[in-house]
Amino acid sequence: MDVTKILADLRQEREQLEEAILSLERLARGRGKRRGRPPAWMVETKKRGRPPGSKNKNTAAAKSAIPPKTATAAA
Repeated sequence: MDVTKILADLRQEREQLEEAILSLERLARGRGKRRGRPPAWMVETKKRGRPPGSKNKNTAAAKSAIPPKTATAAA
């Protein structure tokens, strides 16, 4: 067992941990509202709208519930 090699490895790990901690602290602090276009990976995770299987399921029921407009109602 080489003690100096173990110490060098541990110091290197400590430096990496300190860098990781600093990065996480900066992320936690935040900078308020971000400006500009978000990265592509973030846009893909925030897709909006209906889930894929729920498209237009109640269109017939919704159309029958809404009364049709008449010409006399507009006048």
